Amino acid sequence: MADSNAPLAGLRVIESSMLGPGAIGTHLADLGAEVIKVESPGGDYIREMTWPIIDGVSLLHLHVSRGKKSIAIDLRTPEGVEIYKDLVKDADVVIEAMRPGALAKRGLGFEDLKVVNPKIVFCNISGYGATGPYSNLPAHGIAFDTWSGAVGAAYDDDGFAYIPEHASIGMHAGPMFGALGILAAVIRARETGEGSELEIGQSDAAAYMDWYRIESWMAYERPEDIVTGNKADHYERRAPGTAGMKEGVRYQMYDSSDGHVLFMASEQAFWKNFCEAIGRQELFEKWPGSKFADHARGNRELQAILRDEFKKHSSEEWVRMGGEKNFPIAPCNTPKTIKDDPQFQERFPLYGHEEHGAEMLPFPVKFVNEELPAPSRAPTVGEHRDEVLGTVLGYDAEKIAALVDAGAFGKQ
Repeated sequence: MADSNAPLAGLRVIESSMLGPGAIGTHLADLGAEVIKVESPGGDYIREMTWPIIDGVSLLHLHVSRGKKSIAIDLRTPEGVEIYKDLVKDADVVIEAMRPGALAKRGLGFEDLKVVNPKIVFCNISGYGATGPYSNLPAHGIAFDTWSGAVGAAYDDDGFAYIPEHASIGMHAGPMFGALGILAAVIRARETGEGSELEIGQSDAAAYMDWYRIESWMAYERPEDIVTGNKADHYERRAPGTAGMKEGVRYQMYDSSDGHVLFMASEQAFWKNFCEAIGRQELFEKWPGSKFADHARGNRELQAILRDEFKKHSSEEWVRMGGEKNFPIAPCNTPKTIKDDPQFQERFPLYGHEEHGAEMLPFPVKFVNEELPAPSRAPTVGEHRDEVLGTVLGYDAEKIAALVDAGAFGKQ
């Protein structure tokens, strides 16, 4: 049952999705939208993709399909197409999370559906978008990270290239930006009565998430007397983004007594606070640095001193000291250990496996003094057929039986 107080209560989304791009609807469902996932009779094979597999179902499905209702419709039948159009009549959004034009081939593209519902917002999310030489190129999520330059090849001891561990970007950023665009279009549709057709490539989103490095390289193509480095580096150009952090000293990772911490005293005031906190004021006197953005780049003498200092305390002790003495420092977690971090535990009350099939992170935006409704467990194929047909569309039992006999939901 939908929570009538949820932020997106009353928003109805019809989602035709395959695999990870269906996360575009997940964000909306997490905020209380009614998301009806229309599947083929065989179902979305997301349930079998990647690892881990939990009680025969993939974690990918449990997360991406949470909070959604499933109805399996055979869109190769005229009855199935009519059911789809009936769903769209009172919907706000149609998501086509697959190759552009997949629904149009069934007579269910944007031009077809806006005849049924002029206010409909139609959003396609695909690998490389609807245009360009790669628009028909098959791909999976990591492709968008390699295409955008977010991750490069690594090599093992035998000289074979392999995909290095990295945080996925494109497969997550695409759905996030797509959901943002959908909500903007819905606001306009409700104001003007006119719908919109949107499309986003997961590759586009991956590149946009890495705009700082990409735009830095483009800036560096301009003359050096126009585009320089930072004042604290004597205007010498550093490599863009985190690549330029390697030689940093006052902004660097260090071993603690039980792990690692990230030290970030690039501002002179923070650096002074740190030196006072550890009783080493002479370090500030000798290397006061610039007021802003000074990493003491390449100062190996200072780096060796700091290396020894940071080993004297645990990561937890350093974090506590940074809070008390006002200098920036952070613990270095891993995807495996972050669940034990007290900040994570405070901010992420996990959905438990007992109800949701797996421990999962909730939607990260907090509505102050409100609690977002917990999503329902990811559905089995067609699990909500009778509910959707009866409650949403108002079909009676006789009509549903007739549609079953006509094969609208696949062979029974």
